[in-house]
Amino acid sequence: MKNNTNTSISILPYGQNEGTKKNQVAKMFDGISHRYDLLNRLLSAGIDLRWRKEALRLLAKHVQPVQILDVATGTADLALALANRWPLASVVGVDISEGMLSMGRRKIQSAGLESRLELRTGDAENLPFERETYDAVTVAFGVRNFENLDKGLEEIARVLRSGGVLMVLEFSQPRSWIIRTAMNFYSRTLMPTLGGWLSNDRAAYTYLPESVAVFPESSAFEKYLKAGGLEVLETKRLSMGIASIYLAKKK
Repeated sequence: MKNNTNTSISILPYGQNEGTKKNQVAKMFDGISHRYDLLNRLLSAGIDLRWRKEALRLLAKHVQPVQILDVATGTADLALALANRWPLASVVGVDISEGMLSMGRRKIQSAGLESRLELRTGDAENLPFERETYDAVTVAFGVRNFENLDKGLEEIARVLRSGGVLMVLEFSQPRSWIIRTAMNFYSRTLMPTLGGWLSNDRAAYTYLPESVAVFPESSAFEKYLKAGGLEVLETKRLSMGIASIYLAKKK
């Protein structure tokens, strides 16, 4: 069933007059790529590493992949974890930011995983792969950056094999009013200040909480997965709802 909602998320890093969301997101990540990993660890207090570990544990319940695609791979944190979790698998990571990919390639070389882990420039809404190529596709903190959510999920379903599994790890809104209020203060006040100071791009760390606030989460996001031709397997909220994991299978 096709979702008729306009799914081009309207929040932009640099405003309406600075080009398409896709181009702005690429520019933003190119600009902060040299500080991205450091800021991730500082701003999340390392909890994102535990989230990724739990995401792979849940993925392993549903599939033992040989060919894996990591969309919006960034500096390849999740791609590296996938390659280590499945030592016989081949992993490809795609991202629209060459700056992020450059940092990721350095990490892959340091880990000695060049033979099994490749990073390529790629647009999530026009993936450069044949139909039914991958046993698993993963996206960590990237779907909210898609210019068109429907198109991105349809592309992911296209490259998944029948029975293949998509795993999405994304920020969400805590249901507790107290936790949500505390997170809003942190993400809208402290994060832009610290992130902007260390990266010289305050707009990038203002965009983050704004994009989380408008992203369709939980059952709303599950509807997008179903509209894209995927069967929802399970959804798990993490750390009192700060992030969520979604597992869906291609029918």
